[in-house]
Amino acid sequence: MRAPGRDPVGPGQESVWDYPRPPSAEVTPRRVVVELGGEVVADTTRAVRVCETSHPPVYYVPREDVVPGVLERGRGSSWCEWKGQATYWDAVVGGRRYPSVGWSYEQPTPGYEHLRGAVAFYPSKVERALVDGEQVRAQAGDFYGGWITGDVVGPFKGEPGTLGW
Repeated sequence: MRAPGRDPVGPGQESVWDYPRPPSAEVTPRRVVVELGGEVVADTTRAVRVCETSHPPVYYVPREDVVPGVLERGRGSSWCEWKGQATYWDAVVGGRRYPSVGWSYEQPTPGYEHLRGAVAFYPSKVERALVDGEQVRAQAGDFYGGWITGDVVGPFKGEPGTLGW
């Protein structure tokens, strides 16, 4: 199935259809904040921004910038053809467990070593995810966990009918 036409790109925006495959992974100075259970659980200006064709960016927060004791190893794992074996993380905030709120690559493949020790949070599984103060919209489908902000345009993989893209 072919992907549909691109959404128009306005000033200060970028199209996910211009992102590379395999994905890029670069440290960004943008402020990334994650809130859960009424608390800020992660806050960084040194996230790794991963961009892949047809997907909104994913921000990986260095574990040192996640509140100590919040993350606990979750159940399951998955495999990324580019980054390797993913580990899932639960969050415990205020005595409540939030299952599978994020993932990491504990032993990433060559080229993605700077993801080691960083956690990507699913925007749909936290109360708020922010990039430079803008509340993120979650990528549909929850498989890829992309962060949609006003500066990226699609269409985005994950919506119904996009599996074959």
